[in-house]
Amino acid sequence: MKDLKNKSKILFLYIFFGLISTLINLLSQWVIFTSIKHDSVFEIAVLVGTFMGLITKYVLDKKWIFNYFSMNLKENTRTFLMYSLMGVFTTMIFWTAEYLFYTFIKFNGSQYFGAFLGLSIGYYLKYLLDKKYVFTK
Repeated sequence: MKDLKNKSKILFLYIFFGLISTLINLLSQWVIFTSIKHDSVFEIAVLVGTFMGLITKYVLDKKWIFNYFSMNLKENTRTFLMYSLMGVFTTMIFWTAEYLFYTFIKFNGSQYFGAFLGLSIGYYLKYLLDKKYVFTK
C-alpha cells in the first residue's frame, strides 16, 4: 500500500511539474511573441520557451521525482547533458505538434494548443527515458 501511495505521489508531482514547466515554456513564448516583431519570432519564441521549460523541469525532476543529488559540478553537468539528450526526441514531438498547429490550424493561439499536446506526450516518454538512463547511480 505504501508503494502505491509513493507511486501516486510521484505521478502527481511529475504531472504537476510538467504543467509548471509547460506554463513557463508557454509564458516565455508569449513574452517573445508579444515583444518582438521579427520574421523569425516563432523560432525565437520556441527556442526560448523550450530552454526555460527544460531548466525548470530538470531542477524539479532531479530533486522531487528522482531524489537525485549530484556530488559535484562535473556530475551535475553530465546529468544535465544526459537529461537534455533524452529530451531531444521528445522535444521533436513537442515542436512538430506546435508547428503543425501553428501552420495548419488557423485560430489565434493554436500553436499553444499544439505545444500543450506535444509537451504532454513528450513528458510521458521523457519520464521513461530519464528513469532508465539519466538518474542512475
